Amino acid sequence: MAIAVVVAYAACKLMIYPYDNATQTRWDRGEFQVQLNQPNNPRPMGFCDGSPEDVAELLSIAEAEGADNVTIHKKHLKSGREVWTLGGSGGAGA
Repeated sequence: MAIAVVVAYAACKLMIYPYDNATQTRWDRGEFQVQLNQPNNPRPMGFCDGSPEDVAELLSIAEAEGADNVTIHKKHLKSGREVWTLGGSGGAGA
């Protein structure tokens, strides 16, 4: 998935918060339940609360970008929060 497209689309919905210094600080303070990552990218692409609506939105964004076989690998942290790594094939930037 192309990060720029995901961030621009996510900024309109406000269920998924794109990465910036302010949202990173909110993650560090425990205000978000889920950090969204991409494989082989050290910087998160965004944050969310992990609701079923967030999952549906992520899959919708991936589909709109032409990604096939989208997967969400969920890693549970000791803090009770999660890190989701999003993957798929096809689409822009793949």
